[in-house]
Amino acid sequence: MTGAENLTVAPPPAMPVKAEATTELKSPASPLPTVQEFDANTCSVDDLVVALKTAGGVVIRNLLTPQALGAIEADVRPWLEKDKPWNGDFFPPETRRVTGLLTKSETFALDLVGHKLWIGVVDALLTSEFPRNWVGDKQEASVGKPQLNNTIVFSIGPGARDQALHRDDQIHQVSHRAVAAHEMGRDYGIGFFVAGKPTTKANGATRFIPGSHLWDYEEGPPREDQAFYAELGAGDGFMMLSGCFHGGSANKTVDQERLVYSCFFTRSWLRQEENQYLIHDLEKLRKLPLWLIERAGWSLSPPFLGWTSLEDPIAHLFPEKAGSKDMF
Repeated sequence: MTGAENLTVAPPPAMPVKAEATTELKSPASPLPTVQEFDANTCSVDDLVVALKTAGGVVIRNLLTPQALGAIEADVRPWLEKDKPWNGDFFPPETRRVTGLLTKSETFALDLVGHKLWIGVVDALLTSEFPRNWVGDKQEASVGKPQLNNTIVFSIGPGARDQALHRDDQIHQVSHRAVAAHEMGRDYGIGFFVAGKPTTKANGATRFIPGSHLWDYEEGPPREDQAFYAELGAGDGFMMLSGCFHGGSANKTVDQERLVYSCFFTRSWLRQEENQYLIHDLEKLRKLPLWLIERAGWSLSPPFLGWTSLEDPIAHLFPEKAGSKDMF
């Protein structure tokens, strides 16, 4: 398994690409940055973080093994077959979805949500630190680790149209001004997509506008001619800041399914897009590693945010962990 418990990050094999030094505010008229590619077996968290700050997205080859992909597909295929067409415009009717993946596929939970590179990236970009929290005469530092935002499997069948380009941080009603380069604290979320089958421009690869995380959010709509298509082999991944315009593209084939496994993380103090407290079988949830349950939102965002009965919410699942105490 590739779970991230006791995470250690190997040093980068080479110096990471440095972000361009400029004072010019980015806009749709700015040159588009290059989307970098790395191999999961040789890259570091730092490589991916620098690439994300610059372009907003990065391709990572060889993230999941064929065995892991097979196990996830076996777990989710019955759920895909039960899904019904979307009643609205956001998803094409040829798309099928599965959510609540933490307790529907253990391999998805441990190998994808818990992948060490992924957890390293979200920790680097979405950890919230509050160093000057005075409680009487004591200064209590608070550090909130990122939490799971959603889990979704997408199966896009032949004939599906383009999905509208959109930003996923719109759920948190974000409206940033333009900046010249990435600023820490700007990101509200990060997305992670892993191809279950080869994903091509022809069968519906995610199209994405590099650099759009740095634009003024009031500028729009986005231009299709600026799109980069995240073409992936089975087991390859694509990470993307939630502030980037993106969308699934049309499946123009006659017999190919685009199968993609995805999850997003967000900051610890934001409401999660997928309600992790109502969707899961609690007995199955208890069987996952404690660190992963906590990252699904069953923990406090220090100080004090998210308690139940003045207890850390993990005590709701594991009563032996209860005990009245300070929660900073």
